[in-house]
Amino acid sequence: MRGRREEILDAALAIADEHGIDAVSMRAVAERVGITPMALYPHVGGKTGLLDGMLGRLLAELTAASGEAVGWRRLLREFAHATRQLAHRHPWAAALLFSRPAVTPEAVGAVDRIYLALLEAGVPASEVPRLERMLSTLIVGYAASESGGRFQRLNPRGRRDLAVGGALPGHEAIAPWLETPADWDAEFEADLEDLECLVETIVARAGYAR
Repeated sequence: MRGRREEILDAALAIADEHGIDAVSMRAVAERVGITPMALYPHVGGKTGLLDGMLGRLLAELTAASGEAVGWRRLLREFAHATRQLAHRHPWAAALLFSRPAVTPEAVGAVDRIYLALLEAGVPASEVPRLERMLSTLIVGYAASESGGRFQRLNPRGRRDLAVGGALPGHEAIAPWLETPADWDAEFEADLEDLECLVETIVARAGYAR
C-alpha cells in the first residue's frame, strides 16, 4: 500500500511533467494532493526534502532500469541508456539531477554502482570519484541537451553568418556535416564507445605508472 509520502512525490512529479520543475512548490503539491501545505512537512520536511525525494525517485528509476547488469561496460551502457530515456520522459529531470547533491539513499546507491563498475574495469581507486563525475556529467548533459532541443539543426550557413554579423570560418570548414541530419541514436552509441575508450585509457595509464 502506497503511503502519503509516495502520494506527495507522485503529485510533485506530475506537476513537473505538466508545467516544469519551477512549478513545483509546497503549495502546488498540497493542492494537488488535497491537503494543506503544512501537512506536507512531516512527510518531506520542506521544499529541499521534496526536491531530494523527487531526485531519489528518478535515480531509483535509473537503478531499476539498469537491473543487475554484469560487467562494467554493460552496467555503464545500461545506466547511460536509462538516463537518456528518463530525460525523454521527463525533460525537466536533468536540471534537477544537476542541481541536487547525491544525498538520498537512491542517489548514493546509483553512484555506488558506478563506482563499483569503474573499480571492476581496473580504474585506480584514486581516479574513480573524478571519472564518475566526468561520466555522469557527460551522460546527463547529452540527455538534457537532446531532450531540451539544444541539438536542433543550426540555421543555414547564410543565416548563421548574418546572426553574428560576419563569416564563420569554422562553420564553413565543416558545413557539409552541419547540414547533414544527425542520427542521435548512432551518435549516442559512438559517444558511449568513446567513453569506454576513455576508461580503458585511464586503466592503461595507471598500469604504465606502476
